Amino acid sequence: AFVDIGGVDGMVHISELSWSRIKHPSEVVSVGDPVDVYVISFDPEKKKISLGMKDRSQDPWTVFTEKYGIGDVANVKIVKLMTFGAFAEIVPGVDGLIHISQIADHRIDKPGDVLKEGDMVDVKIIDIDMENKKVSLSIRALLEAPVEEPIEDEEG
Repeated sequence: AFVDIGGVDGMVHISELSWSRIKHPSEVVSVGDPVDVYVISFDPEKKKISLGMKDRSQDPWTVFTEKYGIGDVANVKIVKLMTFGAFAEIVPGVDGLIHISQIADHRIDKPGDVLKEGDMVDVKIIDIDMENKKVSLSIRALLEAPVEEPIEDEEG
């Protein structure tokens, strides 16, 4: 989206419009809307100004890490199917990967055999890579009942 900042146009890249995944700027802004922006970078040689619009105080990664940890169960929305797994939105702006091996308790050929975009599913958070901001999720972990140790009595 191009924004007039007092006689000069700056551009807000689609990734800077919203923390949520959007397909088109019109999902967030319309022509003529007054918006609050901040300057991310300025290139005087190319005469380009990069602007941001997302509220930095609502960083989704912080929201996610304050709410969830490894081992927690979350209800997530499937947002993208790939050959190797499915991406699911845990909180707006933070997606996790359900690897194909973690989708079902049996072998599947492709994620689309079990899931479709828009599905809401329960998952277990099995890994959080803080440095790269990546989350690994598992449906299978919730399907596998924990194995109980047999209780031996004194005579046993």
